Amino acid sequence: MSIKVIGTGCDKCDKLYENVMRAVEEMGVDATVEKVEDLMEIVKLGVMTSPALMIDGKMVSVGKVTKKDEVKKYIQSTEK
Repeated sequence: MSIKVIGTGCDKCDKLYENVMRAVEEMGVDATVEKVEDLMEIVKLGVMTSPALMIDGKMVSVGKVTKKDEVKKYIQSTEK
């Protein structure tokens, strides 16, 4: 599973990354978590509002700090 936390490195982006890492750890899923902070890469991904969360190429959350439990639900729905 590939998870991308997309944003320019602001506090909200860092908090989302932290929530994702805790969710992945608690669930024990095999996932690669990547922080995308390069502005050109963010634009290529089509993100206009940060932070954003992408799982396996699908944008699941944009413009908010997704809580850990919400991240877990997104991961579970992607695993099916």
